[in-house]
Amino acid sequence: MSYLFVPGNRPDRFAKAAASGAGSIIIDLEDAVGPDDKDHARAAAVDWFVQGGAGVLRINGADTPWFAPDLAAIAACPEAGVMVPKATVAALHAVSSHLPGRPLIALLESVEGLLQMHDLAAAPGVCRIAFGNLDFGLDARIPGTGAGLDPVRLQIAIASRHAGLPQPIDGVTVDLEDTDALAADIARARALGFTAKLCLHPRQVAVVNSVFAPTAEEIEQARRIVAADHFAHGGVLVLGGRMIDRPVLERARALLVAAGIPHDPSLI
Repeated sequence: MSYLFVPGNRPDRFAKAAASGAGSIIIDLEDAVGPDDKDHARAAAVDWFVQGGAGVLRINGADTPWFAPDLAAIAACPEAGVMVPKATVAALHAVSSHLPGRPLIALLESVEGLLQMHDLAAAPGVCRIAFGNLDFGLDARIPGTGAGLDPVRLQIAIASRHAGLPQPIDGVTVDLEDTDALAADIARARALGFTAKLCLHPRQVAVVNSVFAPTAEEIEQARRIVAADHFAHGGVLVLGGRMIDRPVLERARALLVAAGIPHDPSLI
């Protein structure tokens, strides 16, 4: 699934972003908006949601003067999800106390957030964790945003699973022209347990959606596994020279659910 950022001070782009094929748009009040434009961006975002627009709002950080006005404004938009930047347990509690029951995406962007990972994942309102790879690399003094940060990605995936959250959202790929590099980033994140990615530009959306989707070969194999288990009446079995036990079977069922395919063996 793709999450597409759109600057909050560009309301002319909101509808275009929503029509891009992205799973969700993220109207950004933080990094994409300069200090002099914060009020205009906030008002434009609120108007989008009040008029029935859907998506997530990335608010400004808890250590900024725009944090409180953002929370006050978004209280009028109950359908809007909230992305909390520089997520820490304290920041998440501050947001959830002002917006009780609101789904929060915790954007992990700091070493402090990583060290609080399991408490962060269990904080009130958190519905998913996203990796802010650019800011995290800067804060951790680790060059690059790709494979060098994979140990952090693995910790995010494990903490998400431990907290019972959906699989996490990977960070951005900054090269907007190199689709091969984007596809490689997605494939690596997918192998580490991520099922979504943040996008900086609409042209990235189709690639993200395509590479995260199960392949035809994976779907067919999952169908065969589920059907074979059904007709074998459970237990360990061998299919195509490969032992199929419970973990393999459960992965196959989960893949079919994610692909929107009924896993009732009588239907496949």
